[in-house]
Amino acid sequence: MLSEDEIEFIHESSLKVLEQIGVEVMSAEGRELLLRAGATRGKADDVILIDRGMVEECLKTTRNSFKLHARNSDNTIEFGTDQICFAPVGSAPHSSDMDRGRRSGNHSDYRDFLRLAQQLNIIHLTSGYPVEPIDIHPSIRHIECLIDLAVLTDKVFHAYSLGRQRNLDALEIIKIARGLDDEQLSREPSLLTIINSNSPLRLDANMVTGIIEMSLRNQVVVLTPFTLSGAMAPVTLAGALTQQNAEVLSGLVISQLTSPGAPFVYGAFTSNVDMRSGAPAFGTPEYMKAALASGQLARRYRLPFRSSNTNAANSVDAQSAYESVFSLWGAINGHAHFILHAAGWMEGGLTASFEKFVMDADMLQMISEYMLPIPINEEEVGIDAMFQAGHGGHFFGTDHTQKRYRDAFYTPMISDWRNFETWSEAGSPQAMEHANTLYKALLAEYEEPPIDPAVREQLEDYRVRRIEQGGVKTDF
Repeated sequence: MLSEDEIEFIHESSLKVLEQIGVEVMSAEGRELLLRAGATRGKADDVILIDRGMVEECLKTTRNSFKLHARNSDNTIEFGTDQICFAPVGSAPHSSDMDRGRRSGNHSDYRDFLRLAQQLNIIHLTSGYPVEPIDIHPSIRHIECLIDLAVLTDKVFHAYSLGRQRNLDALEIIKIARGLDDEQLSREPSLLTIINSNSPLRLDANMVTGIIEMSLRNQVVVLTPFTLSGAMAPVTLAGALTQQNAEVLSGLVISQLTSPGAPFVYGAFTSNVDMRSGAPAFGTPEYMKAALASGQLARRYRLPFRSSNTNAANSVDAQSAYESVFSLWGAINGHAHFILHAAGWMEGGLTASFEKFVMDADMLQMISEYMLPIPINEEEVGIDAMFQAGHGGHFFGTDHTQKRYRDAFYTPMISDWRNFETWSEAGSPQAMEHANTLYKALLAEYEEPPIDPAVREQLEDYRVRRIEQGGVKTDF
């Protein structure tokens, strides 16, 4: 997308922003950490100026790849290699399906989304709550939800950084679920947290606490500015990328000053707004360009890269599909290692859709097929099989094709009619109608992944004890 000179220009401009404008750090602990390391105060007490030397030194201690360990070791994933890790929609306040329409997030829907994530092999981890279960009080919501994540799935999961106690609860729950002590947890990163800077150029107290708590214990921090050109970022793409880059680097400095070598991911979520209404827009040319350029910046720093699958559509229709395709195209060709909101995101993130979840999963499987290497030798291609296919055979019957689909962990989805021979015999359903049938079938077939009864009992004891203690004090 950009030349080497242009990438260096954004890098230099970002350093100039950090040195001359600074970042508002709304945490006394974070400010003290930076000032002790040689940063200086800006025009206000909570604005910190970070010089380029500090940034360059912190970049030397980061890792370009690492493993994230799951309760089931078969589901352990790697960031920074040639593996692409897909995670479903996170943090939507509403859920929807064809039968019950759009509704406020609730615990039942939340659990069903976890079951879908467990069922689909193309979903590699669960990042946050697919839908926010607002029928659980905020003081104990994280306890109920994190234990659900540990029991209903055996994949890697995510902890929200909404205050120190919530981070500590998440760390205790993952230790119980995986049977770890503190030392082993530090050796085997098992949690990730998404840290969103408060653009422009602000890190709020909870986010800074999350960076520090997770980095101290060698868990994964994914620093992701939400920079919308024309709103909380400059209207030009170059300006928005410069701001995004400065915010990522400020979080990286805090992470590496806390614990050199702590796993850190370059997150990007730069898009634009509709300048007539101010509404966020996704799947746009600007979004695709930003994803491509952000991937180049991440590679410039030798950091794993996170992007997203997004759309701004209000219904599961052509708009939702083409905006998702464009978003994924930018993310994949930007060499993203971790794609968040990969399945189920609707309405600019306001809704988690069951039908969109399985339709996106189908698309992710196609994307994964696209990323598989092309065989280049005669034995691997299977010349004989290709000639047979050319004489009355078909490629789907060859061992070569069947093996490739098996290796991709393909789950039959939208094009699979199960007990029907033709689309018309199935009642000529539209894609959304068929997706509705499929998600229900996947839920009906769900089986809870095995877990040691003693571990489950420990998790339940922890849940009861922390709820009796009142969870986390909150004013909202």
